[in-house]
Amino acid sequence: MNDTFVIIIAIAISVVLIFIFPLMTMSDRTDDVAQLTVETATKEFVDEIRTTGKITPDKYSKFLENITATGNTYDVELIIQILDENPGKKAAQTPTTRIGENVYYTIYTSQIEEKIAPNNNSVTPTAWILKQGDMVSVSVKNTNQTLSQQLKNFFYSVAGKDTYTIAAAHGGIVTATGK
Repeated sequence: MNDTFVIIIAIAISVVLIFIFPLMTMSDRTDDVAQLTVETATKEFVDEIRTTGKITPDKYSKFLENITATGNTYDVELIIQILDENPGKKAAQTPTTRIGENVYYTIYTSQIEEKIAPNNNSVTPTAWILKQGDMVSVSVKNTNQTLSQQLKNFFYSVAGKDTYTIAAAHGGIVTATGK
């Protein structure tokens, strides 16, 4: 009886070592590749916006295609801070001896998507034009549970259901006025 119990335990351990452990390792590597892909795509998207000064529907849809090609779903958050240069206040191109401060107002994802990717067919998508001194920020988080998350939840309950494992954020100041 003792030998049978030991054999069953040995088989269970060998199954974990032969099948489950490599599966967990490969799923972690898949998450690493997805993380790198999302970071690279986010950085390239923001840098292109910063250097051209505009967000076009084509750029945005290409960005979404690049990140969803990893097989995950993502929550993309776009934030644009528009420099409001009041003539009575200091402007970006005026000397620093002028009185006043630059004021930024913020535009969020839903407002940007309404213009560059409208849901209704009555409005055609147009580019969002930025000017030098505006700030843009993009953050991306996965919304689905990856295989790695599911396996970790099953074995050691490390990640909760609401957490994300793939995320990227990048931002900067626009260096060129869009045309």
